[in-house]
Amino acid sequence: MGELQTEAITTEKELSTASESLTVHRMWQYWLKRARRFISDFEPGRSSMRLTEKRRNGGFVESNKGLLFVLCVFVAFMQAGLFTAHAAQKSREVYPDAIGPTTPQGPTKGFAMDHPIPRLMADAENKFRALLGKQSRTLSAAVKEYKRRYGRKPPRGFDEWWKFAKENNVKMIDEYDGLVEDLAPFWEMSGEELRRRAWQIASFDSIDLVRVQDGNTTIENLSEGTDPGARAKGFRDMLFKFKSKLPDMDFPVNTKSEGRILVPWELRKYPNITEQEGSQGFNPQTFSADWQGEGNVWEAYRRACPPDSPARHMFASMRATIPASPVSKGNFFAPQKQIISGGEFSFAPHTSGHFDFCQNPWARYTQGHFFSDWRTIPMLYPVFSPAKGKGYSDIRIPSHYYYGSVPRYTYGWDPVNMDMKAVDGNELPWEKKSDKIFWRGATTGGGSTPAGFTHQYHRHRFLRMATDTSDTNRTITFADPPSSTNFVSEKVPARAVNQEIMDVAFVKAVGYYPAGDAALTRDHRFDDAVSLGKHWAYKYLLDLDGMSYSGRFMGFLASDSVPMKATIYQEYFSDWIQPCNAADGVAIRLHYIPLSASYKEIYNIHAYFSGAPAAALEASGSSSSRHAGSAEGDRRLRRIARAGKQWKQTIGRTVDMEAYVYRMCLEYARLWADDRAAMDFVF
Repeated sequence: MGELQTEAITTEKELSTASESLTVHRMWQYWLKRARRFISDFEPGRSSMRLTEKRRNGGFVESNKGLLFVLCVFVAFMQAGLFTAHAAQKSREVYPDAIGPTTPQGPTKGFAMDHPIPRLMADAENKFRALLGKQSRTLSAAVKEYKRRYGRKPPRGFDEWWKFAKENNVKMIDEYDGLVEDLAPFWEMSGEELRRRAWQIASFDSIDLVRVQDGNTTIENLSEGTDPGARAKGFRDMLFKFKSKLPDMDFPVNTKSEGRILVPWELRKYPNITEQEGSQGFNPQTFSADWQGEGNVWEAYRRACPPDSPARHMFASMRATIPASPVSKGNFFAPQKQIISGGEFSFAPHTSGHFDFCQNPWARYTQGHFFSDWRTIPMLYPVFSPAKGKGYSDIRIPSHYYYGSVPRYTYGWDPVNMDMKAVDGNELPWEKKSDKIFWRGATTGGGSTPAGFTHQYHRHRFLRMATDTSDTNRTITFADPPSSTNFVSEKVPARAVNQEIMDVAFVKAVGYYPAGDAALTRDHRFDDAVSLGKHWAYKYLLDLDGMSYSGRFMGFLASDSVPMKATIYQEYFSDWIQPCNAADGVAIRLHYIPLSASYKEIYNIHAYFSGAPAAALEASGSSSSRHAGSAEGDRRLRRIARAGKQWKQTIGRTVDMEAYVYRMCLEYARLWADDRAAMDFVF
């Protein structure tokens, strides 16, 4: 996905892509016309050649005309596929994986520039302050802003929600575009149809039902022999403070962490088709929560892509995107140095939650997300999930890990006294924290459908990069002398820089690895598991997706350390922690450090904040010490840690999650009703 994230495509590139799509269409018309002409040339009585051929073949061609036509269409399809394969290959260059200046290739002495990170941080601070400053301060202003954004009145109960928000000092009053986007498809169906679908999907395996009836909440699992899951229980708890103010309605809650709803493009484009097929529903008796060898996530995902996208061109999608994977002794996949393009001195403005896999189908091999064992649902149903990738139609809700208090994920949780502390008992002063980048986790990140691709999953890729002991070089760019605008780029062996700045390891093997456990432990570092509190000894806390979103992110934000986050998922808070759009925004640098999916920029991020590694200083012949070069960067790094902590204490609180869910319930209640106009808020 390039970085799996920069989507700021120029008009020229968009026109080029459109031109290529049009060319493919014209090629199809040309080759199909050729195929029909080829068949017609063999029809009797049309020319002497055809007559001669008929006599020669004794009627064979005439009797097999249909077979020949199919053969010609296949040739046409392959021709179009070859073209789109080429287009898909080019897309790797169209989508770079981050923005930022490009440094000269190879060791370079003394080039002048302004480092981009200070500018990104300053822009972030300004934009976030502006976002907070423009939030509505009165109910009438909030109603006016709602109408301006969404072109309709707020839902009934909006005044009660406003009161709840103001009493609890909720900062984000107007920023609910993601919520409205999640619910938008359900405006295309009636309240009756929505209710029917909620009941249908609740009968499926891996779906729980949270019901609001007469001001009370209950959880039901309509699948036989299954108890309600923790996600449904967490969601029910979020409703507690305002459940008496809600009308009767049902919430089907996903028991899995992965998104589930992948609606084919045609069904989203033509809602009438969806209405008809949705009324019939699926058969819960024949539905299995896992794939059981009948399909996979990618095949379902690409059907949700536009018809003219590379992902929908089957042969292009297969030929141009399958990474080289020769089976060799002890190494099922050869390492892919160029699996994701992008420079080591490019810095991601945001994470990859909006990356377009439809336009870049090759990138699916880099994310375990597309190899999940859990079956997706190819029909629009109201399913509430903690996170989703671009293209999914789930409705986002806060994670129960964020809302509850558990030792694995909650900062400041005292398991002995069973209460929360403002400062975690294992927290350390900033000056005593290690400068190393720290991560521990299991080998999760994807399933085995299809099997054999674990080597390419995001966690595995990062760990091999960060523990590489080979002579592969990393290009480190740093100011010399420190705090100047004179920069030096030096190639440093990965072995040396990884040893100096990385402390990352797997702690548990989960699932199947293509070449077996021996190869897994040979190719990846393993170490002992640690408690959450041990993380606070480090300034940099890496946060990587697992099977879905990372449940540790809120805990990391609450700490006095800095999260470095790489993700392809969108969560409920995406509007709140990314307060400007992907095309022009870098606001997330205020609260944490985003990483591209290639991770390659992590070395230069560390070099800016903590100083160039000793190997780079030695290679450049610099007389500066690492400590002298990192003083200003360290102050800026601490500002990010403080900003993230402040965000968690003011915008990422449990009451903020309740405010989000409360507003979502009001929107959903209007959709649930037969007379939606009667569910408008009249001010």
